[in-house]
Amino acid sequence: MDINQFVASSFGQWRSQRSAHHLIFSHFEAVQSVIDIVALAPDDPLVLSLCQDYDIDPQKISSPFRMSWEGQSDWNEDEPEELKGTTVLVPVPNLEFPNRGQLLRDRGYAETMPAIGNYHFTEDGTFVLLTSYDRAAAEEKIWFVNPNLRFRVSTIKTSDGTGVVTASFSSEIRSLNRGNHLNLELKLCGHQAAIDVLQSGFNW
Repeated sequence: MDINQFVASSFGQWRSQRSAHHLIFSHFEAVQSVIDIVALAPDDPLVLSLCQDYDIDPQKISSPFRMSWEGQSDWNEDEPEELKGTTVLVPVPNLEFPNRGQLLRDRGYAETMPAIGNYHFTEDGTFVLLTSYDRAAAEEKIWFVNPNLRFRVSTIKTSDGTGVVTASFSSEIRSLNRGNHLNLELKLCGHQAAIDVLQSGFNW
């Protein structure tokens, strides 16, 4: 797995269910959201601006993309919080080690500010991103169970790495066309026999 394959596999719309434990507040949070991931051209003004901010040669970047999300959090059960945002992400692969590199973001994960992280892929294809911020450090791991299902584990630590502030797990299912939603859910559960019956009965 390299960054181009990973990004290409991520394009599309995903329905996300995230469970987060905020240890510092002794609070549990559930978030449901829709995530859209689309490709950006290497010469897109937003991409070039981000490269300029970090003094990165645009010729060295690969597969820039934009990620947008919209969802709802139950942080306050009486008044559910609406979540919405977007960020531009620009991978900068390491030419000597294709499974490693840097990831530029105009909006970070742990703090809403521009950030640059270091990524690598493990032998089983898991994407691992480490990002240091002014007041925190974040580690994200993303892996595909199959082309339409992926998992994400995130940990936010104190800036010195000695304490865990937040730990979360997300399951993300790709949104297909309406006629294939049930088909996809059955595939994820391994019910091939039920899929065959449905396909024969509804001409999918």
